[in-house]
Amino acid sequence: MPESLFPPPIPETANETGWFTAHCDGGSRGNPGPAAYGAVIEDPSGQVVARLSEYLGRQTNNYAEYQGLLAVLGWAAEHDARRLQVVSDSELMVRQMSGRYKVSSPTLRPLWEEARRRAARLDSFRMRHTLRAGNQEADRLANEAMDRGSGRSHGSQTGSLSKKSQSGPTRL
Repeated sequence: MPESLFPPPIPETANETGWFTAHCDGGSRGNPGPAAYGAVIEDPSGQVVARLSEYLGRQTNNYAEYQGLLAVLGWAAEHDARRLQVVSDSELMVRQMSGRYKVSSPTLRPLWEEARRRAARLDSFRMRHTLRAGNQEADRLANEAMDRGSGRSHGSQTGSLSKKSQSGPTRL
């Protein structure tokens, strides 16, 4: 993996040259329950270049978080975004990706391995944790995807979330 894979935490206001920024979120209503992810990707100038979301069926919130990360990493590969910083409100996923926590779940382990492989293909990759308030648009996209996948209208009550669509990914 590149040496810069997990450098020190990114300042909230970092806007470095050449870095794409992705806010990703995933969740489920129940754990497991109806699940989805949402993500917003900005180019180095701060312009939104993609909004991704997908309903995942009945899954855990951690599974949904990893699917959001994989979607962002897939987008980066498809669009030749060589430097990517990811912001997530999943402290577990951020710490697992940095190697601070082990991945003991047999369901999450292959997702983690694939995310690490994809991240290693980039010139530079880093992640940081944020509180839920720092990930509002990604959270909204995940909830909208859960609503679509569950047959709810967008304005309906979303019910309780374990953490945080449609049949396929939604893109900008």
